[in-house]
Amino acid sequence: MLGTEVQRVEDPELLRGRGTYVANLQLEGVLHLGFVRSPVAHAKLVSVDVSAAAAAPGIVAAFSAAELDVPIPPPFIEVNPRCARPPLATDRVRFVGEAVAVLVGESAAAVADALELVDVDYEPLPAVADPEQALEPDAEPQFPELGSNIAAGYRDPAGADVLEGADVVVRARIENQRVAVVPLEGNAIAVEPGGPDQDYDVTVHVSTQMPHGVRDGVVKAFGLAPERVRVIAPHVGGGFGGKAGLISEYAVAIAVAQRLGRPVRWVETRSENMQAMPHGRAQVQYAELGLRRDGTIVGLRCRVIGDAGAYAGFGGSLALGSTRTMAQGVYQIPKISYDAVAALTNTTPVGAFRGAGRPEAAAMLERMMDLAAAELEMDPVELRRRNFLPPDVFPYKTVVGAHYDSGNFDLPLTEALRQADYDALRAEQARRIAAGEKVLLGIGIAAYVEITGGGAGEYAEVEVHEHGARIKVGTSAHGQGHATSFAMIVADTLRIPMESIEFVQSDTAEVPRGFGTGGSRSLQLGGSAVRQAGERVLQKAKELAAARLEASVDDIELTDSGELGVAGVPSATIRWAELARAAAQDGDRLAAEVDFAPDGATFPFGAHVSVVEVDVETGLVRPVRHIAVDDCGRVLNPLIVRGQQHGGAVQGIAQALWEQVTFDAEGNPETGTLADYTIPSAADLPSLEVFNTQTPSPRNPLGAKGIGESATIGSTPAVQNAVVDALRHLGVRHIDMPATPERVWKAIQEGANARYWQEPPAVFATLPVRGANTPDDADEAVV
Repeated sequence: MLGTEVQRVEDPELLRGRGTYVANLQLEGVLHLGFVRSPVAHAKLVSVDVSAAAAAPGIVAAFSAAELDVPIPPPFIEVNPRCARPPLATDRVRFVGEAVAVLVGESAAAVADALELVDVDYEPLPAVADPEQALEPDAEPQFPELGSNIAAGYRDPAGADVLEGADVVVRARIENQRVAVVPLEGNAIAVEPGGPDQDYDVTVHVSTQMPHGVRDGVVKAFGLAPERVRVIAPHVGGGFGGKAGLISEYAVAIAVAQRLGRPVRWVETRSENMQAMPHGRAQVQYAELGLRRDGTIVGLRCRVIGDAGAYAGFGGSLALGSTRTMAQGVYQIPKISYDAVAALTNTTPVGAFRGAGRPEAAAMLERMMDLAAAELEMDPVELRRRNFLPPDVFPYKTVVGAHYDSGNFDLPLTEALRQADYDALRAEQARRIAAGEKVLLGIGIAAYVEITGGGAGEYAEVEVHEHGARIKVGTSAHGQGHATSFAMIVADTLRIPMESIEFVQSDTAEVPRGFGTGGSRSLQLGGSAVRQAGERVLQKAKELAAARLEASVDDIELTDSGELGVAGVPSATIRWAELARAAAQDGDRLAAEVDFAPDGATFPFGAHVSVVEVDVETGLVRPVRHIAVDDCGRVLNPLIVRGQQHGGAVQGIAQALWEQVTFDAEGNPETGTLADYTIPSAADLPSLEVFNTQTPSPRNPLGAKGIGESATIGSTPAVQNAVVDALRHLGVRHIDMPATPERVWKAIQEGANARYWQEPPAVFATLPVRGANTPDDADEAVV
């Protein structure tokens, strides 16, 4: 069964409108929450008066931070403990949208009306919305005790020395712009309080990627015993990295439910989601690539600013960690210097978004490769091939300490060029230029490698009962097809029909432990755990069958019809249902649990070719073709892999052409609704052409690597490169993302006179020097 296309078993429930989300849970006597959010980006919080709101019709309670004891939830990743975020603002607010009070009412309408009655006295402070300006010596510190807006940072001792021996050095200041996650369903939580006479002290229904992580956060923050906290993730309307851990609003909701002794629910509005859910990307990259005249890379120097936003959480860690870990990409780069700083700004905190640090590394490196190709007057394909790591070097440790498992980086590029008919595209590009046409053709190339898997392992249980089998797994699906993929593995291992396999996830009362979903880990870790659990069940079944069929265990085999029998004796068989009953008679279950620990992270890779048309009179860019060849190791279900490629590529193309979160100089959001923030519809995109090569990983029994984020990583630089490629003959060398008509038109007007390099901020010279440039655990640390 593995390797074949199997329709997703989880889809009919959703297509028939039977999905259950937090917003449509039926909870008796539920109260509704609403948050008063700061309209200013930076201010001292002088006073918060909720008395008028508390007296409004339909309002049950109103709380500011002073009136509700809410513990600070443990951060998913902590960059600087001195930059902790209170669930409700206390002494000051640091971004527009920060919660300062919460109202509790009998209806959402009553709460919405009463929010206007809360009187908050703000004393404005200077705001800084730009991460580079935040690093200036005279910038207002977000945390006065820090003395600056540097949350964390370091520099490599090598510095400019890595460029010695280069005949040519290309330099660029590259913006990997801030983007919004925009899941169809925003954050949402419903809390049922319990007590000593009930099974749980609290039951939390939450839209999350990591139910066990939320449970652990509740346990740590509220001082509860793990077995007294139940967390359930019902259907989740998208996550993309934005729904990890116990967030501030969730902690407030739990505190309110405990205080009032009644169920409460909060469902984020779209405008709240745009302002308060952590944004993604948000890096400014200063990169220098040194090469010899023949195209051989000599060294790479990177100085990267990560915009952490108002608090130093997950987003602040990405420039420091995963972007550095993937800085070498697919190339032989003998020397790398990487400096990084996480800057605090008066903007929405930055967190994870599909790829989380790895797309930023690929975009930086692939832009530098195209800049180098233009400088050397070399085809960008040829330059890449001259510098690819060859297949015989794997397993391979990079200069910055990542441990690549397996790879053949030219394989997907060759396939992508074949599918695109690269030579014909170049001929058409030349024809349009020669003819003086106003709509030009651009062909963009990107080759990438990313990191998935590693770090924490995953839990699974497989049980065979009289009516089929049941899978329990610690991952938490929200659209990726786990129920289908894991059932395929059990069906393949035990030959039990998929329609007889039940799938259980996302409930800490049913599944004792698990890491959840993130970092493209589910199949390679959760699937491997399921595979090993299934194999243990099979061995247990063989022992039961041997005893009842009076044969040696070594002679018991799984038949094509899904029974266990004695080799060479067709009549001597026993069904799974009989074996399950036999186990029960022995006081046991026909089940096995596994905590699978990988041998290390895996490194998917691939190549994308983007074809765009650029109108030189208006600057309008239209994507006309996108070819993606992604290698995620062994492919178990091509249908699900294609779905992940489509979704990832669309989000990557959207970043290259349309999406960007912006703030004005005072920190006010300029893209706070979907009327201002541009996400594409299907009408804006071409039909995607997706393919796969398969280079199995030796680090898990399935040979699988991640696929959930790969196409996002490969697509963005391919499209950006395509836009610049269309205008290369006009002297255009670089256009920052998103390549809007205005930016493209201005680049055409400036041509070769455009500036895309400036000296990095002086702060890099003051950062502490990090230790060895080749840490042994770089890939594990980032995962």
